[in-house]
Amino acid sequence: MKHILILGAKGTLGQALSLVFYSAGFTVTAWDKDDVDITNTKELQEKIAECKPDCIINTVAINAVDAIETDVAVFANAKNINGLCVKTLAQIAETYDIPFVHYSTDYVFDGGTTLGYAEESKPNPISKYGETKYLGEKMAQEFSSKQYIIRLSRLFGMPGISAASKRSFVDTMIWLATESGKTQLEIVNNQISAPTYAPDLALFTKFILENNCDYGIYHGTNEGECSWFDWAKEVFVQKNITIPIIPVSHSHFPRPAQVPAYSVLRNTKLPKQRHWKIALRDYLDA
Repeated sequence: MKHILILGAKGTLGQALSLVFYSAGFTVTAWDKDDVDITNTKELQEKIAECKPDCIINTVAINAVDAIETDVAVFANAKNINGLCVKTLAQIAETYDIPFVHYSTDYVFDGGTTLGYAEESKPNPISKYGETKYLGEKMAQEFSSKQYIIRLSRLFGMPGISAASKRSFVDTMIWLATESGKTQLEIVNNQISAPTYAPDLALFTKFILENNCDYGIYHGTNEGECSWFDWAKEVFVQKNITIPIIPVSHSHFPRPAQVPAYSVLRNTKLPKQRHWKIALRDYLDA
């Protein structure tokens, strides 16, 4: 396997994947929405047939969680991109008998346990965003016999350069503490998950492919867990930023979509990722 097709190449994860595979000597075809419209089945099929990759990696997603919850058009678009287009990609991968890598999220779970979720835990999304991502998982499983579904949560890394890319929590906290003019910050302390550093997830993906791991679901977050408050506190410690931070309940910031209270993804299949605090240091140093 030497030719990797990456979809969503201008996003945070897409850029990390491109760099990791290219640096390892792979031929990388990196497409974003300017290169192919994944909702156009005919165009997608024709371009992939011409490209002839040895593996398709899909990072494309609509993750506007609250807008998906409240806007019918955004929900329909998310259901298409996060779910139905995954079916098309899985079918194309199956046609050419090549592996298909698709990324999912901790939001497929309801957060009702403090034990965390293993790869085979049963999803039960509590938001429309989670529903669309779970649909994508089911499409990948049903239509590709060589699928890898890799779940992540709280992605951070170098900002994407696509128009749809968003600032990560880490960069948002730094901006709020240094440029927004705020003199203190209130940060949610009762939603627990595990951060995922994009370059580490890219290496995790490469490990799976290079070692011909069994097809199925994997959890690729960094080790450790934290609330948003814990994460922000560590960012400020590592950056030597001094600003008062106040822990608050999620109810302090009402939002349309429900968010899992505890959604730590447990990696039970592969060697553990490094701790998120160590990954954070690498990111901030870079």
